[in-house]
Amino acid sequence: FIIIPMADLSCIHLFFLCCLFLKFIPQGNASMFHTAFCDNKEGNYTANSTYNTNLNTLLSSLSSHTEINYGFYNFSYGQNPDKVNAIGLCRGDVEPHECRSCLNDSRVTIKQFCPNQKKALLWLNTSKCMLRYSPRSIFGIMEIEPSQSLMNINNVTEPDKFSQALANLMRNLKGVAASGDSRRKYATDNVTASSFQTIYGMAECTPDLSEKDCNDCLDGAISKIPTCCQDKIGGRVLRPSCNIRFESASFYENTPILNPDVPPPSPAVAIPPSINSTSPKGTCFIRL
Repeated sequence: FIIIPMADLSCIHLFFLCCLFLKFIPQGNASMFHTAFCDNKEGNYTANSTYNTNLNTLLSSLSSHTEINYGFYNFSYGQNPDKVNAIGLCRGDVEPHECRSCLNDSRVTIKQFCPNQKKALLWLNTSKCMLRYSPRSIFGIMEIEPSQSLMNINNVTEPDKFSQALANLMRNLKGVAASGDSRRKYATDNVTASSFQTIYGMAECTPDLSEKDCNDCLDGAISKIPTCCQDKIGGRVLRPSCNIRFESASFYENTPILNPDVPPPSPAVAIPPSINSTSPKGTCFIRL
């Protein structure tokens, strides 16, 4: 379904775009699930503008950084007032080639949903990768909005045992994820809720956050579980700076081990100058 909180012109155009796109999505194809957020408050750009040129240059170059094997990309390109800041984050267990493929798909999809907004965010397939950009700095800043909650429609069989086990699991995952370095803040684990029920959980922050900010972001996401997903066998809470998920079936792979001798990158890495560039209100929320 599609949520449009403000009926401004750009959102109306986006509504019809999404309706047209929905006609080509197979029923029940979870891999085609996207959540996009287009923000007009930071302004819009035109097709021939410097901002659009900088944005295209930045997005097309994200996945070219093959030295990054930990699924986190944070780059800027251009000069103010047309500077673009972007973050790409893949789930911690996603292999580098799959991550780059997801981000490549995201850079095309995000501009289809948000064709002229200077600030936009997209969760592509929600569980695989996230891409966001803005004309203002977004590095090292915890952001909790826009937020989206999703739930599995199936109910648990022993709610009290499930809820207690889930609370313990998410609390442990929060601590492990927050203690990660600036390459990865990600944790997965599972617990047995009853003799026939296992819960698989995941918690992740963008690695540019401090340990405290990651803890705070995940705390807020976990606090949404009782209202979004009470007594359900699965659920997700998506935020720009963090996300959580739990299911009754495993949904993640083994997490690749990072080399501890490799120093973490700078929180904000500039695009190399060898890449050429011409560079010297309201919101619309779409869930597809």
